[in-house]
Amino acid sequence: MRHQKTRHKLSRTSSHRKALLRNLCKEVIEHERIKTTEAKAKAVKPEIEQLITLAKTDDLHSRRKALAALGQDKFAVHKLFVEIAPRYADRPGGYTRILKLGPRRSDSTEMVYIELVRGLPAPRRPAGCPIYRETGR
Repeated sequence: MRHQKTRHKLSRTSSHRKALLRNLCKEVIEHERIKTTEAKAKAVKPEIEQLITLAKTDDLHSRRKALAALGQDKFAVHKLFVEIAPRYADRPGGYTRILKLGPRRSDSTEMVYIELVRGLPAPRRPAGCPIYRETGR
């Protein structure tokens, strides 16, 4: 059964969609920030998150799976495993961020930046902890 297996179709055939997502993944890995439409960014975000999680376990099998997902682009796989994955070794997910830019002038399509998050996540407060304001004293 295909329950809850819905994906973003982006009004494209399956081969065109697969090529588009592969190219967007490669561009995000190479440039770490790209400008695209909101629909494409939402479609590619889980793909990038899965690739970074895969790259956190640096072994031959993971590298071959990443090569298959990125269309045999050795440069992108090298950067993913050597530069990007170690940056998120202690982070349990949420490696990408989508920033809205507003509508495109020609056709009013919502444009966004999709980028890799820098740094560590903010520490969480315990559930019963009261919130204190900083007074500057």
